[in-house]
Amino acid sequence: MRLMPILTAILVTVVVYFVVVDRGTLLAIAQVSVEDAPAEVAMPDEGPEAVSVVAMTSQASTIDDAVVLRGRTEAARSVDVRAETSGLVISEPLDKGSYVEEGDLLCELDPGARQATLDEALGRLAEARARLPEAEARVPEAEAKQAEAVARVAEAEARLAEAEARLAEAEINYNAASRLSEDGFASETRLANAEAALESARASVSSAQATLSSTTAGIKGAEAGVEGAVAAVQGAQAAIVSAQAQVASSEREIDRLRITAPFAGLMETDAAERGSLLQAGGLCATIIQLDPIRLVGFVPEIGVGKVELGAPAVARLASASEELRGEVTYLARSADETTRTFRVEVTVDNADLSVSDGQTVEIMIRAEGQDAHLLPQSALTLNDDGDLGIRAVADDSTAAFMPVQMVRDSGEGIWVSGLPERVDVIVVGQEYVIDGVPVDPTYRENEG
Repeated sequence: MRLMPILTAILVTVVVYFVVVDRGTLLAIAQVSVEDAPAEVAMPDEGPEAVSVVAMTSQASTIDDAVVLRGRTEAARSVDVRAETSGLVISEPLDKGSYVEEGDLLCELDPGARQATLDEALGRLAEARARLPEAEARVPEAEAKQAEAVARVAEAEARLAEAEARLAEAEINYNAASRLSEDGFASETRLANAEAALESARASVSSAQATLSSTTAGIKGAEAGVEGAVAAVQGAQAAIVSAQAQVASSEREIDRLRITAPFAGLMETDAAERGSLLQAGGLCATIIQLDPIRLVGFVPEIGVGKVELGAPAVARLASASEELRGEVTYLARSADETTRTFRVEVTVDNADLSVSDGQTVEIMIRAEGQDAHLLPQSALTLNDDGDLGIRAVADDSTAAFMPVQMVRDSGEGIWVSGLPERVDVIVVGQEYVIDGVPVDPTYRENEG
């Protein structure tokens, strides 16, 4: 086995490791070696040789921040117009893509016997209304009979009182005549007359009581007559209400035969074909409203605080170059349970109907401005911890890593935040230096 090639390979691997992965340790070893060297061969105290790099001076500027979303277009309204009753379609169908106004006829159904049902309901209503005056006229008549019965009861009560008074008088006369007759001061004839008068008074009281009972029964009958007349009026009124309900139901059933557009829009499907049978709930047509059009996107948790209702927004369709402008009209307050994103809707005018439902769109919503630097994308790098940032020329002419946050991308470069207001950014050679390494920067003009 050849030992030298193996040793050479190991040595090269170690050197490459220190040069590429652990450059700081290599430089530290080199510095220690220089310090430990004999005086006669010691290096000058000038330190490591500066690495040549290209840098640019970047000045922060205030930019309008924006939340960029990718979403889709959505019709402002979309409804399946369905039948509320059953029947054969007798109208000519409208073709899909046709534009309809609110109230335009979409489907018309055969009326069948519905008109006859309506006529019957109207007849019942007229009959019920004719019975009401007759029933109302019976109420005063019954009330008059009741008043007459009340008067008879009062008269019978008066007669009874009169008869009872006569009975009391007859009893007094009879008692007096009886005592006088016993003492021999009155004749038998007088006693007989007094007794006859007493019996007559008793008969009058019994007759008055019978008359009172009869008239009392009459008043109860009169009261029943009044109640019956009132019940007849109420029955006639209930019959009118029932007939009116039947008429309204029949008229509503006839109105349902004409299925009209609930709003102005485009026919997304053909209307039901003539001669086809529509059941209740059957589809007549589908209509969508595209003006205005709605742009729907979903913003992540990190950006939902930047979006406000009424914020202006610019969008671009994937299939077109022109921009759409609108404003945010809806921001969900409840996140999607799966994606943890919030629904955002932007309303845009679409009078020419150039935007269709379901197109892919990129939405940019304006947010509050912030200070940022415009840098070439190639200037970005990662440190050993994987943090995104740039390497800058520090005040002591050494390289320094500075973390950044991406704001947004543009055609001229990338906007980043998290840097000082003025910073010298290494744009060429940043991958060959680490923190603390001396650099010899050559400055170029900031093209951004």
